[in-house]
Amino acid sequence: MFVMWIYYGLIVLSVVMFGGGFALQDVYRKKRGSNLKISMESACIGSLAGLIVLLIVNGFSLSCTWFTLLMAMLSALNGIAFTFCAFKALDYINLSLFSLFSMLGGMVLPFFQGILFYGEGFTVAKGVCVVFICIALACTVEKGDGKKGSIFYIGIFLLNGMAGVLSKLFTASTLPKTNAAEYTVWVSIVTVVLSGITWWILSSGEKAKTENAQQESLDKKVLYQSYAIGALYGAINKVANFLLVLALAHVDASVQYPMVTGGTMIVSTLLCCLSEKKPSKKEILSVFLAFVAMLALFLIPV
Repeated sequence: MFVMWIYYGLIVLSVVMFGGGFALQDVYRKKRGSNLKISMESACIGSLAGLIVLLIVNGFSLSCTWFTLLMAMLSALNGIAFTFCAFKALDYINLSLFSLFSMLGGMVLPFFQGILFYGEGFTVAKGVCVVFICIALACTVEKGDGKKGSIFYIGIFLLNGMAGVLSKLFTASTLPKTNAAEYTVWVSIVTVVLSGITWWILSSGEKAKTENAQQESLDKKVLYQSYAIGALYGAINKVANFLLVLALAHVDASVQYPMVTGGTMIVSTLLCCLSEKKPSKKEILSVFLAFVAMLALFLIPV
């Protein structure tokens, strides 16, 4: 039982990291923009930083199997697509809608995957948890111009959910594979290669723009700040995902992902309390409901 609480602790730690990483990603978008080139830039820089951290954590040990490489390629493509959709979605819809679709997808797809395909029982506790989190997410919705960006927030729903689905497929498979740490390293390597090549192609195709010295200096300062933010976000995100993959081998997906969803909402709201933009009453209510949802997983015995 004590060992299980350690894995629950890893999930909580990853939730805190995801909350902080989400804030950093939004700062990066505001500084650099949201087109395809910038999203590839963000994916490449973030994954490179994450790769370095993960190699250190793994003691620079790296092995590979065909299944690990295949799953890493699928995860990398999914992650790159999510980064692009996330950047574009935030141009069209408000943060509450973004959070709603992103976290709901991240919870629902792995939740039903675990129950339908991996024999994870549907308990009263899990049902109550999902209902409360859905209500909590709905409380965060505000009116926004979402029609133009519908393709993008549908994308973040599906792609964020697929990230959990792919992680479960890897951890549950009996095919020859590496450990969770090496798998996460390979996801980072493939992401760096694919996004880096795309970033280089898009950058080389741009026409040089003439700017005065003062503006050029300002742009360089913003550029270096953005790169630092992107690297920090990437390192945090990769380590957090590694912790989830590690915990997923011992904790049901139908338990883990509702915890991640509800926990991320709590962390994001707490971060808002430290910023100029304080959380609204609806956001505070949603956090309370998310907290109740997570308590349901542990307090309801059936």
